[in-house]
Amino acid sequence: MPITLVTGGTGLIGSHVTRALVARGDRVRVARRERSKLDNIADLDVELCLCDVTDRRQVRRALEGVDRLFHVAGMTSLRAGADAMFRLNVQGTRIVLEEALRAEVERVVFTSSVAAIGPAPRGTRADERQVFRAGRFGLPYVNAKHEAEREALSLAAAGLPVVIVNPAHVFGRGDLHRSSTELVRRFLCRQIPAYVDGALCIVDAEDVARGHLLADERGVVGERYILGNRNFTLDRLFADLGRISGVEPPAVKLPVPAALALARAAEALPGPPALTQGEVRIASLWWAFSSAKAKRELGYAPGHHEDTLERTIAWYREREGLAVAPEGSRQPLPLRLAGFGLRQATGAWGRITP
Repeated sequence: MPITLVTGGTGLIGSHVTRALVARGDRVRVARRERSKLDNIADLDVELCLCDVTDRRQVRRALEGVDRLFHVAGMTSLRAGADAMFRLNVQGTRIVLEEALRAEVERVVFTSSVAAIGPAPRGTRADERQVFRAGRFGLPYVNAKHEAEREALSLAAAGLPVVIVNPAHVFGRGDLHRSSTELVRRFLCRQIPAYVDGALCIVDAEDVARGHLLADERGVVGERYILGNRNFTLDRLFADLGRISGVEPPAVKLPVPAALALARAAEALPGPPALTQGEVRIASLWWAFSSAKAKRELGYAPGHHEDTLERTIAWYREREGLAVAPEGSRQPLPLRLAGFGLRQATGAWGRITP
């Protein structure tokens, strides 16, 4: 029986893709690193192989006998340095896809990101046709995902049968490495002292996995498909997380310059900062997207967005226990007072300016 290889198969998206492929009946091989946590796939009948996607020899061995490839591996941390980010996301993608072309793999699904498309103009939604203009923000993650996608498209032109999927901001169960759902964990732990005006497109990891299989079965080679669901302003997202979890949302909403100044001060202190300038910049952008193309061409049909929020909150409550705030928890009094003062000042300014 032909083999389906999944890189990054132990992570949030990859483990759900692996589970969906096993359910489909594929013989699955998961490429993992030595330090990979296997909790998410421990109950699955899959073959494991050690493989660093930046090591061409290991990639070549992992691809032996492979019929289909899902290249999910990548780095998502906004705090990672640019060199590490480009090494894994760009160089790793080039090596894996070049070796897939060499091995004559019949079908490749490459996991990109909406970051490779870039944020939408404020108040609108972007789709696959948007021209990338986000390089000016100087965000290593965004630039690395864009460059990785260019590698995939270049190899598609060289004959690789690759379909690209662009997941939005992924929530759901199983984020062992605290990647995209870290926002929810920090919310539940009341570790978000302030936020800025921005927007996020939230999607469930299970929906993203189903989108991967649909791209494998129905996607057009060389095309990309946004896998998203509900677009939230950060105001609305935090309000919904607060309503579902019973934890009071952050009270302080800052203008971007003030938030950047706060982040600079936090970065100057010893130890890991509570907030970084990169996190502020990316949070202040309008990450709102349309999944119309995936729905129309793949039959993509994501579930209800509140189910996604509930699953993510429940997973952290089960996993973190007493580390997360109980229902009924409020923000610290100084932050509540600061938030009240900022709202009053903003309202007063709005009344005296034309």
